[in-house]
Amino acid sequence: MKQVDLKIIILGSLGVGKTSLLHQYVHSKFYEDYRTTLGASVLSKIITVDNSSVKLQIWDTGGQERFRSVVSTFYNGSDGCVLVFDVTDRETFEALEGWRQDILDKTSSRDPSFPFVVLGNKIDLNNRQVSSSDASSWCEDRNLPYLEVSARDNINVDQAFHTIARHALIRYKEAAVSYMTDSIKLKPEKGEKKKKKCCS
Repeated sequence: MKQVDLKIIILGSLGVGKTSLLHQYVHSKFYEDYRTTLGASVLSKIITVDNSSVKLQIWDTGGQERFRSVVSTFYNGSDGCVLVFDVTDRETFEALEGWRQDILDKTSSRDPSFPFVVLGNKIDLNNRQVSSSDASSWCEDRNLPYLEVSARDNINVDQAFHTIARHALIRYKEAAVSYMTDSIKLKPEKGEKKKKKCCS
């Protein structure tokens, strides 16, 4: 079974828990304090999705505004994107559209079917500012899957990354089929001799 390599990028404002989610997913550990990610760091995990072996190369990006132009240089070649906000901080939710447009504008795809999954993190905390229904309706308007997660309590973390991996894999396979179809020659090129049929 041939392994498929997929590049997934995680975007969202500073402090929403992108690094915590990634380490919970890859290492099954939660750390209270992380240093702010400067630029990007990369972690990998091999999983099975729909009977395919998939190596996820997950790019964890810095959420500070001053790193925005640096972060966007990591977008190219992305097969999917995880958008994260903090359910206890409404500003991070309101910033989602900016992050979504940023990757659509700066990747070569500009493809409406580019795979996203939206995660509302920190549902283990009580001081919630963004309701499930607000977040769900925002995602429904854009036809994006939405999951509520907790990096601390490991709620829906595996499911979240499996969801983006599955959507990215479907798109990857569709692109591969399309490429194969385009590259099959229907007529021999000029100057190309027809091969003689050989008897068995």
